[in-house]
Amino acid sequence: MHRPGILILSAPSGAGKTSLARALVESRDDAGMTVSHTTRDCRPGEVDGRDYHFVDRARFREMVEGGLFVEHALVFGNDYGTSLAAIQAELDAGRHAILDIDWQGARLVRAAWPAAYSVFIMPPSREALEKRLRDRGQDSDAVIARRMRDADSEMSHKDEYDRIIVNEDFEHALAQLGAVLDALGAGKLDPAGTKTTAGPAD
Repeated sequence: MHRPGILILSAPSGAGKTSLARALVESRDDAGMTVSHTTRDCRPGEVDGRDYHFVDRARFREMVEGGLFVEHALVFGNDYGTSLAAIQAELDAGRHAILDIDWQGARLVRAAWPAAYSVFIMPPSREALEKRLRDRGQDSDAVIARRMRDADSEMSHKDEYDRIIVNEDFEHALAQLGAVLDALGAGKLDPAGTKTTAGPAD
C-alpha cells in the first residue's frame, strides 16, 4: 500500500541536490516538488509557479504573519519559504512531497511533521565541491569563497539527517533516492532510526 510522505533534501550549494530532486520527480509519478515562495527576482528561463512563486517582500511578510509557512529563511539577502499548502497539496494528491531546503528549514519541517524523512546529499569531497562551483562559471572567487564557508556550515549539520547519500555518481545517487521513496511509501522507514551513510558502493 502506497503512503505518501514527506522527503526533505538538503545539501551544500553545488552538491547536486536540486538536479537530483528534479530528476527524481521526473522519473516518478508518485512524487512532486513543493514549489517555494521567494522574494528574489525571476531568472531567465524560470517560470513563476513552476520554479518558485515569486512574490514581493510585503506579500511574503503577510504570509509569514499569517502562519502560512512551515519554514522560511533569509538566504543571500532574499526570503525563501515553504508553505503548508504546498506540502498538503502533494500529499492530498497521493504524491510524496519533496522539499529542497536547508538545515534550518529541515529542523522546522521535522518539528511540524515528525514522520518526515530527511536525506543529506554530500559531495565526494570538499575539493570536488569547490571544483563543481568553479566549473559552473557563474560566480566570482569571492562568491565561491563565501559559498564554501556556507557549505562547511551546512555540512556540519549532516548528522541531524536520517540518511546521508554521497553524490559521486549521479545515477547511483538517484537510484538511492528512489529506493528511499519506495521504502517511505511502503511505511518501512523510521525517521527516528539509526542514521546511515550511502556512497557509490552502497
